[in-house]
Amino acid sequence: MISTQKKRLFWRTLFFLLFILAPPLDLFRFDLTQNHLVFLGRPWILGIDAYQAGQLSDMELIWSVFLHIFLPIGLVVGLGIYVSWKWGRLYCGWLCPHFSVVELINAMMRRASGKLSIWDRQKLPERQQDGTVCVPNRQLWPLTILTILFFAFLWAVVLLTYLLPPREIYSNLFHGTLTRNQFTFITVATILLTIEFALARHLFCRFGCAIGLFQSLVWMGNKKAMVVAFDRKRARECASCDASCEHACPMRLKPRSSKLRMFTCTQCLQCVQACERVQEKRNGLSLLKPLEDKCALDTSARGFGYRPEVPESCFSLENKNKRCCTE
Repeated sequence: MISTQKKRLFWRTLFFLLFILAPPLDLFRFDLTQNHLVFLGRPWILGIDAYQAGQLSDMELIWSVFLHIFLPIGLVVGLGIYVSWKWGRLYCGWLCPHFSVVELINAMMRRASGKLSIWDRQKLPERQQDGTVCVPNRQLWPLTILTILFFAFLWAVVLLTYLLPPREIYSNLFHGTLTRNQFTFITVATILLTIEFALARHLFCRFGCAIGLFQSLVWMGNKKAMVVAFDRKRARECASCDASCEHACPMRLKPRSSKLRMFTCTQCLQCVQACERVQEKRNGLSLLKPLEDKCALDTSARGFGYRPEVPESCFSLENKNKRCCTE
């Protein structure tokens, strides 16, 4: 069976390629030179010019505005609300091209310094109980810095292709003939993204991303949404653990906390995988598990002053591979 992290890698890679290739393939971009969207190779226009020329009636213009603005926005927002309501920040953990860069740079920083971020006070264990082995090597710092610069530059160029014709941008870039405005945009964006990728990756995801905040707020409203739950009845088994689950979290959260404290969880499930590996060596079940429905109520309720009735079988052997428990 394909592991969860391999599935995530597949979907994140696919979406990252889509993020880069969407403008050149005219799948989706906004062309400032023509002042309209391009969607699936066709101009996405409202027909205002045609209306002013008398080629469209009032009702035809209203219908065009509905089809080109209100309907797409409604579908995207509606789908986002549904996914967030059921599974939280699933987009962040499984698709977001920014979060893919965050995880990559986290891993490289750990190899170079032993820490996921320069703001961490202590280094992570070189050998963790989940089997992770990472001995810091300062010689990897140049490669880490180059990776940050590369992705900052790549993002700057790709963002510009969403606004100006991609063929022009890539041709000018290749021949060294960028216009002053193009050069300024790429330079400033690269500098800002370099600072963000180097210093504030997960901090931006937690506190600065409007899309992430929207998903978190919707998710918090559903007490039965999928959540990483901790089997508190077996909490003693955590006493001798080195907190491998916390070290695995790219958002620097504490997975054994309540849902309220896991507000920015991206459902990447790396903490669950770490706990599974620790408990496998002890011949026990994982203490962390993604749960939904009634099984999610205990984790969702903590911090809000009430204790719901939760089925005993949520963490049982019979439900080892199940998220839902509606008994």
